[in-house]
Formats: sequence, structure tokens, C-alpha cells
Amino acid sequence: MLRYMLPLAFMDPNNHTPQNYLLLKPRKASLLEIFRLLFCDDIESKEFIESLNVKRSIIERRGIIFLSMLAQKVLQYNEKPLSLFGSRFEMCLNILANKSNFSMFLRNFLRGKVAMPGKNSSSYLSIIGLMDNRLELDKNINPGSNKYFATLSAMASKLAYENDEFIQVTVEKGWKMKLLETYSFWDEKYQNNTTQAFIFHDENPNPDTIFVVFRGTEPFNADDWSTDFDISWYKLQGIKGRVHSGFMKALGLKLDGTWPKNHREGDHLFAYNTITEDLKRHFKINRRTRFIVTGHSLGGALAVLFPAVLVKHNETEILERLDTVYTFGQPRVGDGKFGKFMKEQFEDYGVKYYRFVYSHDIVPTLPCDNSVLMFKHFGTCIYVNALYEAKVMEEEEASKNHFECGSIVTERVDALWEVVRSFILPNQFGPDYKESLMLQMFRMVGLLFPGLPAHGLQDYINATRLATY
Repeated sequence: MLRYMLPLAFMDPNNHTPQNYLLLKPRKASLLEIFRLLFCDDIESKEFIESLNVKRSIIERRGIIFLSMLAQKVLQYNEKPLSLFGSRFEMCLNILANKSNFSMFLRNFLRGKVAMPGKNSSSYLSIIGLMDNRLELDKNINPGSNKYFATLSAMASKLAYENDEFIQVTVEKGWKMKLLETYSFWDEKYQNNTTQAFIFHDENPNPDTIFVVFRGTEPFNADDWSTDFDISWYKLQGIKGRVHSGFMKALGLKLDGTWPKNHREGDHLFAYNTITEDLKRHFKINRRTRFIVTGHSLGGALAVLFPAVLVKHNETEILERLDTVYTFGQPRVGDGKFGKFMKEQFEDYGVKYYRFVYSHDIVPTLPCDNSVLMFKHFGTCIYVNALYEAKVMEEEEASKNHFECGSIVTERVDALWEVVRSFILPNQFGPDYKESLMLQMFRMVGLLFPGLPAHGLQDYINATRLATY
């Protein structure tokens, strides 16, 4: 297994500039300046709003721009305290949840030497893992089953939130599969979001599939949440329609909307080139192996945009090996033209795309869809309600805007049911569905803020196992 600590970027020999774009830069604006947007007639003159060839009707929707920038600004103000709180909270939970960690901590504490559990050890869990500590795959869903890829993708998307050693032990010792690579990408020069991913090989002869798994939005990462609320976009040559700039930057797009000319700068390798070259190398060894791309939340956005960039760079050799894209709680990544473009590309290459949406999950409703910005979902949506009943829907039907008056009651009724259901599931389906105390407490948050607990991976894992689709 190799581990890369790489800056993200993409190789584009033509280095085309974007045809048009709208970029919001809340870090350059004060809170007062953001509020002044509501009464400003000349928004384009603001240095924290950059645009090129943008229709006047879009710029005039100052209310949407204001809300997007305000949400990002509030998150950025709380970036450090949120991260610090999350780190300390996660550490405390690991001490309390793990008996060996707790006994070691107590023993060292009595000796006057406080030693915290290692964050990079195979016993250290993220907040996501602490809420749902299931590691074993469902023994009732065998390779070749129509649910096998979806359930494995959901479990892999949850595992992506853990550290490298934890991932390795789980994949190789727990799942009896082969971990090929783990990645941690960042780019200080272009100020891209931190992105993590890993690749593993399911060598079962029936599927014989490589999985590319992107990590999603981390609960205490303000930058990740800020990206979800951003409405900035680019229209790039080689990709029809508008694409979300924040998600593209997380994959490596430069701030000026161009791709680096070379795949290497000094000692740094670029992530897009590295992942594609790794896939090519593995495909040469395993000539019949296909691959799946998956992720939850932000990771789902990256999973569906990764093939789009493969198309842009004419990576036919890799696209012909792509079998399916599975996403869970994925936000919108582009407009209607982009969706139509990608549907055509997936059809041409025989790629299947399944977007799972659970109940009132708030993230699939972001960024906001309206008549001007027109961020749209596309492709087959598998919508699963609070009873774990699945229904196949097309595009936007399952992801209407979250803040609607008619949904206030139904969202809270479902949230209350989810609290009650957490005590029923183990008796109904077995001990594998027993929920942790922390998860049960988090579900109660849904009574006040519906849509947040529904975004958790525990319901997506349950949905892929229990629902019929």
C-alpha cells in the first residue's frame, strides 16, 4: 500500500480558460459588507464577487447571493473553534468508547501521565464511525446479488472518514479484500479544499471490481460545509453546462478556472493524474477488472464529477472500465445542461449512476435550485423513506428545496419516528442494527433541525440493506 500526500490538480495541455463564471469570495468580505448586498444596486463592483459573461438576471438575485455568502461567512468565523471542539469531542468519545483506551487513560492519569489514544491508530474512530460502528459487511448479501455493490459502496463511503491504518485493517483483515492506495490531497497554492480518498480491490471472481472512494463532508469541518452552501460556478470548455466551482476545486481546479499544464510541479504530483495513472496500472494487471466510484455527501459530489473530468480529458481507456457511480446524500453539482451532458456520456460508455437520497436529508437540496441558478440533479434517484421503502425517481423529484412550509410537520413527524425506530430495529432485524447512545441523541436533534440526522450514513447503510430497489 502506498500513501500519497499530494496537492490536487489536473492536466490539461490546452489550459483553456472558463467561458463564464460566478465566484463568491466571502473571506474577502466583512459581515457588514455582506448585509449591504441586500441594498446594493451594483453588486458586480464588489471585489468579493467575481464574474465573467454572467447574465444580469443572475447578478440581480441578490437574496440568493446574500444567503450563500452569509452561510459561508458564519461557518468561516467558526472554523477554528468548530474544528477544535470536534477534535476534543472526538478524542473524549474514543477514550470512553474503547475499553482499552479508557483503562490506559485512567492508569496513566493516576500516575500523573496523561496519554491520549493515537489518532492514526487502527482503534481510533471518527465521529462518523462512533455513531455507527458497524465494520462487517452484511453476510446475507453475497457477491453477485443486485444489492452487493450498493451495500459495499455505502460501507466503503463510511470507512472513508477513518484514518489510513484503520482503513487498511478493515479492508484487508475484516473484508478480506486488497487495499491498493490511500490518498490525502491538498493544495495550499490554489487554496483547494482538503480531499481524501482510497482505492481497494474486491477480488471476488464474480464482481472483480476496484472501488474509488471519496471522503465526504466532515461534521466539524467548516470548510466542507461552506462548500456545500456555495453557489459559485464555472462553465468550462470540454464540459457542457455549469459546474459547481467549490466541488471542482476540491478535485483540483485552479482559482482562475484553468487546469495546470503539467501533472508535476517540483516534487509535487497532482492527484487527478495520480489516480488515473494508478487505475491504468491496476487495469494492466487485471485486464477484465472494472471499477466503481462512490462517496457520501461531498464525497458523492466528487464521485460524480470525477467521470466528468475523465470525459474532459478524453480518458476513454478508463471510462470504458467504469461500471457504476453510487452516491449517498449527494449535493447538486451542476445545472440542467451539465446533467443532460453527463447522462449522454454515461449512456455512451454504458455507465450506471445511482443517487441514493434518504428521507428529509438536507444536503441533496443544496445548493439551492431556483429559476435563475438552476442547480439540478440528474439520473436515477433511489429515494428511501423513513420506513426504508425505496422508490425510483427521476432527477429532482426527491430533492425539492428543503425549506418549504408544507414540510415542517412531516419532517418532525418522521424525525420523531426515527427516534422511536432506533429502539425497534435491533429486535426486528438483529443486533447489527443496534444504534449507539450518541446516535440516538443525535436523532433527537432532528426534532429541532430536521434533515441533519437524516444525512448520516447509518440510514444510507440501512437503506441499501433493507430496502427493495
